[in-house]
Amino acid sequence: MSANEEQLRRWRLILGANDNDGTGYQPAGLDLQMDRALEALYDSERSGNLSGSSPKIARWLGDIRTYFPNSVVRVMQQDALDRLGLKQMLLEPEMLEAVEPDVHLVATLLSLSRVMPNKTKETARMVVRKVVDELERKLANPLRQAVTGSLNRSVKNRRPRHNEIDWNRTIRANLKHYQPDYKTIIPETRLGFGRRTTALRDIILCVDQSGSMAGSVVYSSIMAAVLASIRSVRTSLVVFDTSVVDLTELLEDPVEVLFGTQLGGGTDINRALSYVQSLVRDPSDTILVLITDLFEGGKEDEMLKRAAALVSSGVQLITLLALDDEGAPGFNQRLASKLAAIGVPCFACSPDIFPDLMAATIERRNIIQWAAEQSIVVAR
Repeated sequence: MSANEEQLRRWRLILGANDNDGTGYQPAGLDLQMDRALEALYDSERSGNLSGSSPKIARWLGDIRTYFPNSVVRVMQQDALDRLGLKQMLLEPEMLEAVEPDVHLVATLLSLSRVMPNKTKETARMVVRKVVDELERKLANPLRQAVTGSLNRSVKNRRPRHNEIDWNRTIRANLKHYQPDYKTIIPETRLGFGRRTTALRDIILCVDQSGSMAGSVVYSSIMAAVLASIRSVRTSLVVFDTSVVDLTELLEDPVEVLFGTQLGGGTDINRALSYVQSLVRDPSDTILVLITDLFEGGKEDEMLKRAAALVSSGVQLITLLALDDEGAPGFNQRLASKLAAIGVPCFACSPDIFPDLMAATIERRNIIQWAAEQSIVVAR
């Protein structure tokens, strides 16, 4: 097939079986099957639509997994949920077994968990666990290495082993022992990274579980579970809408954490910060990550006063407007500006950058400068 014919083929699949598509290409074989799968979803007025038939939808879900790569399948599944109102179908175990698991599907299942029949819940947990396990494999090691490394660097060790020597600090401390004849420094004083196992930092993740934050809830729960496995930090996870729930006791299993959330509802950040204040033991060793789009439904003035009080006490407070891969989030720009004015950085963060953010925070680096180095846009 020539490059021109391939281009016409692709346009025909995009435009559908419209008399005015102008391509002149007639799909056959596999292309015809792909065209029918696309037509069923994106041309609902035609006879090939999915309608409300569970068997037909189950076959369609199986077909698209055969004809398209996983990345495309996930987009089509999400479009089917949004365009055709198929959420009710996910309450059937047979339907869940046919879908391609991803973060968006997990968020949808969590929103349905309260109305899900018992026969479906076990299948739903299997789907959620598959996604969680995949994300943990990807995210756990970078986060553990970033956090433990930054904690070790924050502890001085004056009798380090060779592999524990901090060469930058050691060289600076021994510049006065420079030997011009040999063009070297005698390391009379050696400085190294520490190896303490007691908690050096308290990390609190405070997560908005309103519907708009669904993806962030999934990633935050996994990050919190990984942090909880690091003995050098004490991790707490608090989720909120108009009420506040402490899920710290469930952190051994992120799947249990996720099913402990309740996506949807309003937002009361002020109430959440009030609870978080009671968790702070040593402000100077506490990192608070507030994950919310800042569409406050509670008392905004009180919320700002609580945030200012936390910052002035020594707590390192950061607001993440999103913790997911969705790009630029929608958020309350006005409230973000007010938080920035009292010293609270506000920006979105992708999961792969989150480990470096935690390392920078533990090392007490300038977070605004760190964000600039990552090409992250900070609210002002």
